Amino acid sequence: MGAGDKSDRTAPHIAEHVAIIMDGNGRWATQKGWPRLVGHRKGAERVKEIVRCAPDLGIKWLTIYAFSTENWKRSTEEVLGLMSIFARYIEREADRLAAESVRMRFIGDRSRLDTRLQRLMSGIEARTAPLTRLNLTVAINYGGRDELTRAIRAIADDVASGRIAAAEITDALISSRLDTADLPDPDLVIRTSGEARTSNFLPWQAAYAEYEFTPTLWPDFTPAELGRIVERFGNRERRFGGVVRA
Repeated sequence: MGAGDKSDRTAPHIAEHVAIIMDGNGRWATQKGWPRLVGHRKGAERVKEIVRCAPDLGIKWLTIYAFSTENWKRSTEEVLGLMSIFARYIEREADRLAAESVRMRFIGDRSRLDTRLQRLMSGIEARTAPLTRLNLTVAINYGGRDELTRAIRAIADDVASGRIAAAEITDALISSRLDTADLPDPDLVIRTSGEARTSNFLPWQAAYAEYEFTPTLWPDFTPAELGRIVERFGNRERRFGGVVRA
């Protein structure tokens, strides 16, 4: 769904699509004197809780930022540890996700990921494709600028080959070439850990999203806090460039 479709939403005050920048795992562990990977493992446990509670809050689409294109700059130990955590999550949660009717899919450039992880990702996507209670999207090796660059290159190739004319390039066409082509735009973007930046996460899709920045580190982010944030979202006036009518 492109930005121009927002006015058609039937329940504008329900955060049907929530996107979360899960920040603070490393700091959480460091503050306790533990290795950073302990924080990442705790963060993965928190994901399970948030996924479980999301449908009860009216959330139909949950998108989480797990690993950015910039995260490769971290130590080899941390990167390999994170990849192991991702693989273990898929293996261990597959049955539960299926039982709870959660569809899982991934966005980002998979080409840099190891083949085993890619196979696991494709496998759980295929297995959960028919499920509808919650759509869980995990961004791995994702960066908004990278995504837009890949989309623009594909469109440029189509123009160069004569498949489309430059005049046919629209917001909707660009949206259809993004990793999120099958997803609605997020209504609400949450960032944990107290940082107040978007970190290259869904820059095109979140153009009209509401943002909430919480000081809570991700491993401490509870379903109760998510509920409070979603409730606050419900009281916001969303105009999408229009004027509030008296």
